[in-house]
Amino acid sequence: MPPSRQSPIQHLVLVGGGHSHAIVLKMFGEQPLPNVRLTLITPALDTPYSGMLPGHIAGFYTHTECHINLQQLANFAHTQLYIDTVIGLDLKNHQVICANRPDVDFDVLSVDIGSTPATISVSGAAQYAIAAKPVAKLLKHWDELLHSVTKNPQQKIRLAIVGGGAGGVELALSMQTHLQQILRVNQQPIQNLEIHLFQRHQELLPHHHTSVQQQLKQILTKRDIKLHLGESVIEIAPLNNQLREELFAVRCNSGLTVECEKVFWVTQASAADWLNSTGLATDENGFILVEDTLQSSTHPQVFAAGDIATMINYPRPKAGVFAVRQGKPLFENLQRMLLGKPLKAYKPQQQYLSLIGTGDKRAIATKGSFTLPAHPLLWYWKDWIDRRFMKRFHNLPPEY
Repeated sequence: MPPSRQSPIQHLVLVGGGHSHAIVLKMFGEQPLPNVRLTLITPALDTPYSGMLPGHIAGFYTHTECHINLQQLANFAHTQLYIDTVIGLDLKNHQVICANRPDVDFDVLSVDIGSTPATISVSGAAQYAIAAKPVAKLLKHWDELLHSVTKNPQQKIRLAIVGGGAGGVELALSMQTHLQQILRVNQQPIQNLEIHLFQRHQELLPHHHTSVQQQLKQILTKRDIKLHLGESVIEIAPLNNQLREELFAVRCNSGLTVECEKVFWVTQASAADWLNSTGLATDENGFILVEDTLQSSTHPQVFAAGDIATMINYPRPKAGVFAVRQGKPLFENLQRMLLGKPLKAYKPQQQYLSLIGTGDKRAIATKGSFTLPAHPLLWYWKDWIDRRFMKRFHNLPPEY
């Protein structure tokens, strides 16, 4: 039974503006609950959609086209928006601890803060490499690089990308496309740009089928991206060079050393450090362990979704497709928790379709062992899927 009008107000707090929470807010705006107050705590006013980020790097999408406006979404869902960074939880007293504002009380809590690339074990990586996440910081560095190359197109530039998963491969191809376009416009040889991709495994995308690995290896080789497979980066060190203000040595355990102006870090995902002290059960990598209901296995008033969550019974790769799929079941179980109803189990799909962009308005399609080679039609399919998803969050009706 829904609570009566005399029932006390319940406070649902969402930490993080990830894909799952964006869907939750949209659905709460469409299906609001009486006597429920919503708050979203997130570091930025907008949140990137991972599916369109490589296309934005390549120059195909504007910032607005690939970001969800969280202020507009919060207004639509009658949600209080706090722009702040969460640094801890006091689960005994049901409070979220923020960096710059007083603690926020909650009755029900949901966490969707994504992940960050793991850099801690590599000397110099945290100081000198540009991590793929948080995305806002990556894009700030990327915009500065675009400005620098546009201003000095005659200057040779060498980039290193550490991580040969789907994210690293798409980043390498997308960056090459945009930077080569700038060089062509300025009538400079595209050989002025050199991109190195480091992968500790012998194969790219080790969790994908061999057909995908082989196709992407061929594409990268044909595009003259320097592949360093089976190479573990052990150090990023600054070099003193009178000609260039920024120059770094990327050193591998084999002895290989490559000099680069910029190093981008796109390695295996890791969890936020502050989760370690919350008392929430986590897996060996620090991600919140959740039941089939997306509830914490140790604290039933806490939910988690997206990259920051690991489903105990259905572990899956850290991929945006799962965060998107978790949005609706998370919303339904949050509503059921607030209404005092039994929760529903959610089972994610075993296999999922991946459309991997190759930076040239082509894409590879893969699902399980089935793979289609890079083709413009697959890019248009991916573009249609991504734009359809983003359309849900654009042109929202004003707060009423």
